[in-house]
Amino acid sequence: MLADRRYCYPLTITDFASRYLFACEALATTKEAYAFPVFEAIFKEFGLPKAIRTDNGVPFASPNALYGLSKLSVWWLRLGIEIERIKPGHPQQNGRHERMHLTLKLETTKPAGRNFLQQQAKFDDFIECYNNERPHQALNMRYPAEHYVPSTRPYRGLPELDYPFHDRTATVTTCGQAGPDCVLHRVSCQYRRVSPGGPVMMRMALPPRISVSLHLISAVANP
Repeated sequence: MLADRRYCYPLTITDFASRYLFACEALATTKEAYAFPVFEAIFKEFGLPKAIRTDNGVPFASPNALYGLSKLSVWWLRLGIEIERIKPGHPQQNGRHERMHLTLKLETTKPAGRNFLQQQAKFDDFIECYNNERPHQALNMRYPAEHYVPSTRPYRGLPELDYPFHDRTATVTTCGQAGPDCVLHRVSCQYRRVSPGGPVMMRMALPPRISVSLHLISAVANP
Protein backbone atom coordinates (compact mmCIF):
# COMPACT_ATOMS: atom_id res chain seq x y z
CA MET A 1 0.00 0.00 0.00
CA LEU A 2 1.26 3.44 -0.92
CA ALA A 3 1.40 6.40 1.43
CA ASP A 4 -1.77 7.81 -0.15
CA ARG A 5 -3.60 4.60 0.93
CA ARG A 6 -3.90 3.19 -2.60
CA TYR A 7 -2.85 -0.36 -3.37
CA CYS A 8 0.02 -0.96 -5.76
CA TYR A 9 0.42 -4.20 -7.72
CA PRO A 10 3.93 -4.42 -9.23
CA LEU A 11 4.05 -6.39 -12.47
CA THR A 12 7.53 -7.90 -12.72
CA ILE A 13 9.15 -9.74 -15.63
CA THR A 14 12.56 -11.44 -15.37
CA ASP A 15 14.77 -13.67 -17.49
CA PHE A 16 15.10 -17.12 -15.92
CA ALA A 17 18.66 -17.83 -17.07
CA SER A 18 20.36 -14.51 -16.33
CA ARG A 19 17.93 -13.08 -13.73
CA TYR A 20 17.78 -9.92 -15.83
CA LEU A 21 14.85 -7.76 -14.70
CA PHE A 22 12.95 -6.54 -17.75
CA ALA A 23 10.18 -4.63 -16.06
CA CYS A 24 8.69 -3.63 -12.74
CA GLU A 25 5.57 -1.61 -13.37
CA ALA A 26 3.49 -0.05 -10.61
CA LEU A 27 -0.11 -0.92 -11.52
CA ALA A 28 -3.31 0.00 -9.72
CA THR A 29 -5.04 -3.26 -10.60
CA THR A 30 -4.40 -6.83 -11.73
CA LYS A 31 -6.81 -6.51 -14.68
CA GLU A 32 -5.53 -7.92 -17.97
CA ALA A 33 -5.97 -4.65 -19.87
CA TYR A 34 -3.16 -3.04 -17.86
CA ALA A 35 -0.78 -5.98 -18.32
CA PHE A 36 -1.00 -6.13 -22.12
CA PRO A 37 0.91 -2.89 -22.88
CA VAL A 38 3.65 -3.81 -20.39
CA PHE A 39 4.30 -7.17 -22.03
CA GLU A 40 4.01 -5.74 -25.53
CA ALA A 41 6.61 -3.08 -24.77
CA ILE A 42 8.98 -5.74 -23.40
CA PHE A 43 8.44 -8.00 -26.43
CA LYS A 44 9.14 -5.11 -28.81
CA GLU A 45 12.37 -4.21 -27.04
CA PHE A 46 13.73 -7.64 -26.12
CA GLY A 47 11.96 -10.07 -28.46
CA LEU A 48 9.73 -13.05 -27.71
CA PRO A 49 10.68 -15.69 -25.13
CA LYS A 50 10.34 -19.41 -25.69
CA ALA A 51 8.19 -19.81 -22.58
CA ILE A 52 6.70 -17.81 -19.71
CA ARG A 53 6.37 -19.25 -16.20
CA THR A 54 3.68 -17.78 -13.96
CA ASP A 55 1.56 -18.55 -10.96
CA ASN A 56 -2.16 -19.28 -11.29
CA GLY A 57 -3.45 -15.84 -10.41
CA VAL A 58 -4.99 -13.02 -12.42
CA PRO A 59 -4.13 -11.85 -15.06
CA PHE A 60 -2.02 -14.88 -16.03
CA ALA A 61 -4.81 -17.41 -15.57
CA SER A 62 -8.60 -17.42 -15.40
CA PRO A 63 -10.04 -20.05 -13.03
CA ASN A 64 -13.43 -20.22 -14.78
CA ALA A 65 -12.14 -20.41 -18.35
CA LEU A 66 -11.31 -23.42 -20.49
CA TYR A 67 -7.96 -24.83 -19.31
CA GLY A 68 -7.67 -21.76 -17.08
CA LEU A 69 -6.67 -19.59 -20.04
CA SER A 70 -6.98 -15.84 -19.66
CA LYS A 71 -6.96 -13.37 -22.54
CA LEU A 72 -3.33 -12.64 -21.72
CA SER A 73 -2.27 -16.29 -21.82
CA VAL A 74 -4.20 -16.88 -25.06
CA TRP A 75 -2.29 -13.95 -26.56
CA TRP A 76 0.99 -15.55 -25.51
CA LEU A 77 -0.01 -18.85 -27.11
CA ARG A 78 -0.92 -17.13 -30.36
CA LEU A 79 2.52 -15.50 -30.33
CA GLY A 80 4.10 -18.95 -30.10
CA ILE A 81 5.06 -18.69 -26.42
CA GLU A 82 4.76 -21.76 -24.24
CA ILE A 83 3.00 -21.39 -20.89
CA GLU A 84 4.48 -22.93 -17.75
CA ARG A 85 2.35 -22.71 -14.63
CA ILE A 86 3.60 -23.59 -11.18
CA LYS A 87 1.42 -25.72 -8.91
CA PRO A 88 -0.96 -23.72 -6.71
CA GLY A 89 0.62 -23.06 -3.33
CA HIS A 90 4.15 -23.91 -4.52
CA PRO A 91 5.95 -20.56 -5.04
CA GLN A 92 9.30 -22.38 -4.71
CA GLN A 93 8.75 -23.65 -8.24
CA ASN A 94 9.43 -20.08 -9.33
CA GLY A 95 12.04 -19.50 -6.66
CA ARG A 96 14.37 -17.21 -8.59
CA HIS A 97 11.58 -14.78 -9.31
CA GLU A 98 10.24 -14.93 -5.76
CA ARG A 99 13.72 -14.22 -4.38
CA MET A 100 13.86 -11.10 -6.52
CA HIS A 101 10.46 -10.09 -5.14
CA LEU A 102 11.81 -10.29 -1.61
CA THR A 103 14.70 -7.96 -2.44
CA LEU A 104 12.34 -5.65 -4.34
CA LYS A 105 10.00 -5.38 -1.36
CA LEU A 106 12.81 -4.68 1.09
CA GLU A 107 14.41 -1.96 -1.01
CA THR A 108 11.43 -0.16 -2.56
CA THR A 109 8.55 -0.36 -0.08
CA LYS A 110 10.15 0.56 3.26
CA PRO A 111 8.92 3.23 3.06
CA ALA A 112 6.62 3.07 0.06
CA GLY A 113 6.25 6.00 -2.32
CA ARG A 114 3.69 8.70 -1.64
CA ASN A 115 1.92 7.96 -4.94
CA PHE A 116 2.26 5.83 -8.06
CA LEU A 117 4.69 8.24 -9.72
CA GLN A 118 7.08 8.15 -6.78
CA GLN A 119 6.75 4.40 -6.42
CA GLN A 120 7.53 3.88 -10.11
CA ALA A 121 10.65 5.99 -9.68
CA LYS A 122 11.73 3.65 -6.88
CA PHE A 123 11.12 0.65 -9.13
CA ASP A 124 13.09 2.20 -12.01
CA ASP A 125 16.08 2.84 -9.73
CA PHE A 126 15.86 -0.73 -8.48
CA ILE A 127 15.88 -2.14 -12.04
CA GLU A 128 19.04 -0.20 -12.89
CA CYS A 129 20.81 -1.33 -9.73
CA TYR A 130 19.60 -4.93 -9.94
CA ASN A 131 20.73 -5.41 -13.53
CA ASN A 132 23.97 -3.44 -13.61
CA GLU A 133 25.31 -2.85 -10.10
CA ARG A 134 24.30 -5.76 -7.91
CA PRO A 135 26.50 -8.89 -8.24
CA HIS A 136 24.71 -12.23 -7.89
CA GLN A 137 26.29 -15.18 -6.15
CA ALA A 138 24.54 -17.61 -8.51
CA LEU A 139 26.16 -15.74 -11.43
CA ASN A 140 29.69 -16.01 -9.95
CA MET A 141 29.33 -12.48 -8.55
CA ARG A 142 28.59 -10.98 -11.94
CA TYR A 143 25.68 -8.76 -12.98
CA PRO A 144 22.54 -9.96 -14.80
CA ALA A 145 23.25 -7.53 -17.64
CA GLU A 146 26.55 -9.34 -18.26
CA HIS A 147 24.78 -12.69 -18.67
CA TYR A 148 21.62 -11.70 -20.50
CA VAL A 149 21.36 -12.86 -24.13
CA PRO A 150 18.60 -11.20 -26.22
CA SER A 151 15.94 -13.31 -27.88
CA THR A 152 16.33 -14.15 -31.56
CA ARG A 153 12.55 -14.05 -32.06
CA PRO A 154 11.35 -10.52 -32.94
CA TYR A 155 7.86 -9.38 -32.03
CA ARG A 156 5.73 -8.66 -35.10
CA GLY A 157 2.27 -8.68 -33.58
CA LEU A 158 -0.39 -11.34 -33.95
CA PRO A 159 -0.67 -13.33 -37.16
CA GLU A 160 -3.96 -13.33 -39.01
CA LEU A 161 -6.24 -16.22 -38.09
CA ASP A 162 -6.78 -18.68 -40.91
CA TYR A 163 -9.08 -21.70 -40.55
CA PRO A 164 -9.15 -24.01 -43.57
CA PHE A 165 -12.27 -25.94 -44.63
CA HIS A 166 -14.78 -23.51 -43.11
CA ASP A 167 -17.74 -21.82 -44.76
CA ARG A 168 -18.27 -18.64 -42.83
CA THR A 169 -16.43 -16.18 -40.60
CA ALA A 170 -18.27 -14.25 -37.89
CA THR A 171 -17.05 -11.70 -35.35
CA VAL A 172 -17.95 -12.24 -31.71
CA THR A 173 -19.61 -9.27 -30.01
CA THR A 174 -18.84 -7.92 -26.54
CA CYS A 175 -21.64 -10.05 -25.06
CA GLY A 176 -20.27 -13.26 -26.58
CA GLN A 177 -22.70 -13.52 -29.51
CA ALA A 178 -21.52 -14.32 -33.02
CA GLY A 179 -22.93 -11.23 -34.68
CA PRO A 180 -26.21 -10.50 -36.50
CA ASP A 181 -25.07 -12.08 -39.76
CA CYS A 182 -25.51 -15.54 -38.22
CA VAL A 183 -29.29 -15.24 -37.93
CA LEU A 184 -30.03 -14.09 -41.46
CA HIS A 185 -31.84 -16.30 -43.96
CA ARG A 186 -33.36 -18.48 -41.21
CA VAL A 187 -29.91 -19.66 -40.22
CA SER A 188 -29.35 -20.42 -36.58
CA CYS A 189 -25.98 -20.32 -34.85
CA GLN A 190 -24.66 -22.45 -32.03
CA TYR A 191 -21.60 -20.91 -30.51
CA ARG A 192 -19.41 -20.78 -27.46
CA ARG A 193 -18.45 -17.59 -25.72
CA VAL A 194 -15.00 -16.34 -26.66
CA SER A 195 -13.30 -13.02 -26.07
CA PRO A 196 -14.89 -9.95 -27.69
CA GLY A 197 -13.73 -9.11 -31.18
CA GLY A 198 -12.48 -12.61 -31.93
CA PRO A 199 -13.40 -14.31 -35.20
CA VAL A 200 -15.02 -17.74 -35.19
CA MET A 201 -15.16 -20.05 -38.18
CA MET A 202 -18.23 -22.09 -39.05
CA ARG A 203 -19.14 -24.99 -41.34
CA MET A 204 -22.51 -25.50 -42.98
CA ALA A 205 -24.48 -28.58 -41.96
CA LEU A 206 -27.80 -29.99 -43.13
CA PRO A 207 -29.45 -32.06 -40.38
CA PRO A 208 -32.52 -34.04 -41.53
CA ARG A 209 -35.85 -32.17 -41.27
CA ILE A 210 -34.17 -29.09 -39.85
CA SER A 211 -33.46 -25.81 -41.58
CA VAL A 212 -29.86 -24.99 -42.46
CA SER A 213 -27.76 -24.46 -39.34
CA LEU A 214 -24.26 -23.29 -38.62
CA HIS A 215 -22.29 -25.35 -36.12
CA LEU A 216 -19.27 -23.78 -34.49
CA ILE A 217 -16.34 -26.15 -34.69
CA SER A 218 -13.39 -23.98 -33.77
CA ALA A 219 -12.57 -20.64 -32.23
CA VAL A 220 -9.59 -18.75 -30.89
CA ALA A 221 -9.89 -16.01 -28.30
CA ASN A 222 -8.63 -12.68 -29.51
CA PRO A 223 -7.13 -10.22 -27.01
